Amino acid sequence: MTRLTLESMRADIAEMIGEDPGEIDMEDSLVDLGLDSIRAMMLVEQWKAAGVPLQFAELAEVPTLAHWWRVAERVQTGG
Repeated sequence: MTRLTLESMRADIAEMIGEDPGEIDMEDSLVDLGLDSIRAMMLVEQWKAAGVPLQFAELAEVPTLAHWWRVAERVQTGG
């Protein structure tokens, strides 16, 4: 499994929505920043292909970087 970091997750999201990574705060609504469900699914598939088995439905519950990162940490640590 490729290790997903907070910085790489933020960078992937930023690239998907055409923002600077530094503009994405932990509690910002990713939907308000322009991330639609299709792009979110594309990110999930990208991360799955890299070996991080995230689930779209779980991320969609709370579309913030903070929530997504908590889920990613749990998945990567087997928790």
